[in-house]
Amino acid sequence: GRDYAPIWTQAGNLSAAAKGVIARLRDAAFDGLNPADYPVPDFAAAASAPDALAEADIKLTESMLDYARQAQSGRMHWSQVSADIQYPEHPIDPNEVLANVTAAKDASAALDSYNPPHKLYKLLRAKLAELRGGNDGAPIIIDDGQPLKYTPARGKNAPEAEAQMSDPRVPKLRAKLGIAENADDIRYDAKVAAAVRKFQENADLKPTGVLDDRTVKALNTPKRDKQIDTILVNMERWRWLPQTLPADRIQVNVAAAVMSVFQQDAPTLTMRAVTGRPGDETPMLSSLIHSVVLNPPWNVPQSIATKELWPKEKANPGYLARNDFIVIPTGDGGSRLQQKAGPKAALGQVKFDFNNPYGVYLHDTPSRSKFDSFSRLASHGCVRLQKPIELIKLLLAGDPVWTPEKIDATLASGDTVRARLPQQMAVFLLYWTAYVTPDGQVNFRDDPYGWDKELVQRIAAL
Repeated sequence: GRDYAPIWTQAGNLSAAAKGVIARLRDAAFDGLNPADYPVPDFAAAASAPDALAEADIKLTESMLDYARQAQSGRMHWSQVSADIQYPEHPIDPNEVLANVTAAKDASAALDSYNPPHKLYKLLRAKLAELRGGNDGAPIIIDDGQPLKYTPARGKNAPEAEAQMSDPRVPKLRAKLGIAENADDIRYDAKVAAAVRKFQENADLKPTGVLDDRTVKALNTPKRDKQIDTILVNMERWRWLPQTLPADRIQVNVAAAVMSVFQQDAPTLTMRAVTGRPGDETPMLSSLIHSVVLNPPWNVPQSIATKELWPKEKANPGYLARNDFIVIPTGDGGSRLQQKAGPKAALGQVKFDFNNPYGVYLHDTPSRSKFDSFSRLASHGCVRLQKPIELIKLLLAGDPVWTPEKIDATLASGDTVRARLPQQMAVFLLYWTAYVTPDGQVNFRDDPYGWDKELVQRIAAL
């Protein structure tokens, strides 16, 4: 389509777009990505050979598209991490990316736009830079190039300097390795070689003291610690979400067990929640709340009936009847349990329904004590809400039938009634172990499901 014309060079020189793309690829660590995953070819070395220049052109295009894909959709698909995740797909269009970046006045900014645009993501990115420290959080990237090796001078009178290789990358290497002496010296001297050897030992590389390709890649891999890893995996989860979130939505942070309602992209109602205990994990998903059930009965999942309720009945005959459970024939010779609506009902007074393959929902509960705990992972996977009546009145606000008085009267009657929302509300169940509070502070939570650890290991294996 370009009549074999190169994209990134003009008369053998790098275009402004190419320089912008290369700058963005080298700064990939700012967004929790690894610059080593987006190699930049040596255009200067390829300039004299048309075939080599064509190959370099293609390689930079591949790196740019890899960056855009991973920036927008993640370094891996969420299905590779857990079966308890379901988010909408939002892949890049390679042709659109190429056209957008090459036509942009600022190619670096155009490529950066494929990262999540959300304010909370950007605050995590700022926290990542703060934790990494140095150079305002900007990682020092060592460019690819010829291997560098220190060879001591031979001969009694041979000048030491003559035996040392020189390279313009060495000052950056000195800064990266913390060598303050002769900071601008381009010679790969004994001190630099020794620092490289020590780095290799700590990075499980063969300690040769030679700056080879593997050592450069390891140097360019961002440093690790627990808080940094936590931020990195949460930034990855942001990439699994759509780039545009509904301005009106409900977000549940499963790890922190907190629910927030956003209206016009601002939090207007926040409450504590109780989410799934380890082993009964609350899934990560997005859906739409389409209706609420007032005074809902509880159709007990077969797994809970078998593992928990029938054994209680066997140990204490009459347990089911005392707690308002009834046995309903299924028509195939079997039966299921249902708990009638009422003061003992596990779902309390309200249930919020949304389509999902896991059979989970938001609901009230008669058991209130758990809301006072710091750790509130205790459910079978559904989300219990601290103030569900406030939520139902907010969701039905403006409905001419379901006035606050009508809601109160229906709840008091004990009748089971389904109310359709006048406007479906987006709901996101999220697993944030690093998240931003309304005052802009980054908070950290434990990893109760082990999903952080799993994601860190999978990213490290890429």
